[in-house]
Amino acid sequence: MDRLDEVLAVSAPLLDRVDDLLETSGAPEGHEVWGELRRVRLLPGAAVRAVAGLRPAAFDDTVTELRSEARACAEAATELPAPGDWAGEAAEAYDAARQRVADRLSGDDESLDERLEATADLAQALTDWMTKSRLDLAVALATVLESGEALTLATPPGSPPAEAETDAAAAVAAQLLRTIADNYTDADDLLQGSAGLAESIPM
Repeated sequence: MDRLDEVLAVSAPLLDRVDDLLETSGAPEGHEVWGELRRVRLLPGAAVRAVAGLRPAAFDDTVTELRSEARACAEAATELPAPGDWAGEAAEAYDAARQRVADRLSGDDESLDERLEATADLAQALTDWMTKSRLDLAVALATVLESGEALTLATPPGSPPAEAETDAAAAVAAQLLRTIADNYTDADDLLQGSAGLAESIPM
């Protein structure tokens, strides 16, 4: 359990109240929360819980395994046996094939070991991103829990809700959704930058 898990347990009632007010009463016209809702496309409670579902530790073994596989490819490329005393057309054809396989295993940016290293780098970057996203959201949640808006929303709800309640819900929602949206923009940049990894390795 990290800081986000701890803060989320305390903030659940606030998130439920904010979601309920946004669903039933909306938010002031022109409020920044509308832009953040369009960016995230989730109510704050669902968005916060989606980030809380990110588990960076799950990638730890993956990064290690990918780097190990990359090293194995590089080693295999150097260990492919040369023709030695074998001569003639068959030996030349074998040696050409051996070199092609070695180049596919280890060499330029398109070789298997480099792609595995690049994938490991991406997995590490995503792990770091998840860790940062969880920490940023934990800080944002802790901040709103200590805010005047949280105090306003802790009072028994009016029927219909008072303007101060809808304003407070909108302010809390905007802060949380902005934190989430900014971090997800970073993730999108990471994935866009690694789109080439999805391409097949030429043989």
